[in-house]
Amino acid sequence: MIARHGALVGIALAAALAGCGGASPATNPAADPGTPGPGEDGATAPARVELVVFAAASLRDAFGAVKESYEAAHPGVAITFSFDGSGALRTQLEQGAPADLFASADQVNPQALVDAGLADGRPIPFAGNHLALVVPADNPAGIASPFDLARPGVRLVGAGATVPITEYTTQMVGLLAGLPGAAPGFAAAVASNVVSREDNVRAVLAKIELGEGDAGIVYATDAIAAGDAVAVIPIPAEANVAVTCTAVVLRDAPHREAATAFLAWLTGGEGQAILARFGFVPAPS
Repeated sequence: MIARHGALVGIALAAALAGCGGASPATNPAADPGTPGPGEDGATAPARVELVVFAAASLRDAFGAVKESYEAAHPGVAITFSFDGSGALRTQLEQGAPADLFASADQVNPQALVDAGLADGRPIPFAGNHLALVVPADNPAGIASPFDLARPGVRLVGAGATVPITEYTTQMVGLLAGLPGAAPGFAAAVASNVVSREDNVRAVLAKIELGEGDAGIVYATDAIAAGDAVAVIPIPAEANVAVTCTAVVLRDAPHREAATAFLAWLTGGEGQAILARFGFVPAPS
């Protein structure tokens, strides 16, 4: 009889402790502050968007600041950039590389993707640029003007055929050839002085910074980024070339809506202000 009474008291005591919250946090999820749960309305937080942007090498510095600003204002978006020559990036996209947006240093490569049905709409201009003639800081070849590029023995560093800077340089050389001061056969002489062809414009700049060439044509923004590592030789205004950077949203973009929103932001006030800090100008209309 005494044993039975003791058992009943034990059962009652255990029930009382349970009613007073005696369960351990491990068996009571509501008491575990480290257990994630739904929001007040019962819905889980939306997944973070991983936006993949293929971008021209010349945009590297500016787009680093763009990423920082955009992600701070849009905490649900993370941007991953892949930088290279615009032509190389276009080839990767044509071969099926996954991306949301393509930002090029020209209009030709994005338009080619549109024509191939790989991108929608038309290329959207988002920035303008110009060309710059750079030489090593100590200018060992004594280059004083773009006309010196045709001088025998000058080592000119160029870029590959699919890199937009190559087409822009060809246009510039053609314009220089028509100006007073250009020797007969100027364009051919310049072409014969090219000693290497690099994968992108930043690789051209790097060779000049290291003194592995006497001169190179890059974008004005690249020359600004190089600072004192190079010297800039003025190009006559009538021979310089207006550069238009454009972008397209890929048709098979995993995050088309987010890519469209990012491009709209880039062409708006905040995006344009950041690009201007790095020397870009408004895209030619």
